[in-house]
Amino acid sequence: MSFEMQIFSFLFLMLGPFKVVIPFVKITMNASSELTRHIALRATLFSSTVLLIAAFLGQRIMSSYGIPMPIMALSGGIILFLVALLNVIKQFTPPTGKKDFIKNPTLNMALNPLAFPAIVTPYGIAALIVFLSISPDLKAKLTVGAIVIGIMSLNLIVMLLAKRFFKPLSLILALLGVILGIIQVALGLMVIINQTKTIFAL
Repeated sequence: MSFEMQIFSFLFLMLGPFKVVIPFVKITMNASSELTRHIALRATLFSSTVLLIAAFLGQRIMSSYGIPMPIMALSGGIILFLVALLNVIKQFTPPTGKKDFIKNPTLNMALNPLAFPAIVTPYGIAALIVFLSISPDLKAKLTVGAIVIGIMSLNLIVMLLAKRFFKPLSLILALLGVILGIIQVALGLMVIINQTKTIFAL
């Protein structure tokens, strides 16, 4: 699997639409079409802006410590493995059956709880910083940025369609999440093993 596909699969699990659908529907179930659209747009804007700022500042801070690339990559592999494993375990947890729809949704909910913590998670930010830090050149960094923009755009599309196609969307995304999550556990282990070999070879 290419470097770009590995990044996409990891970030899709951490920032992608399958974890956004249920929170979004709970918030907007009793909202008008206009308010629903505005919440989706604002949540996407907030999420994209925060990820951009966090990635820029985080990468500069990490670089200032002069951490060797293999150590950085190994740390990232451990984080990504643990997060992927946690997400796989959560997907097999039985549902509670509670709906918890919001009776009076407001536009402020686009920021919290939708953008934070539903879309932008601490481990999602950590993964983005690690991927940018281990990117070898500007082209690779721009590729990571383009992947994030693509995932945020996909989130927006899914949110705009969520109320119409909630059941099929939730089933498809849940199935995709399980498959992709298992793959990411294996990818995380692969990163750990490869970087451990690199460190001991130094």
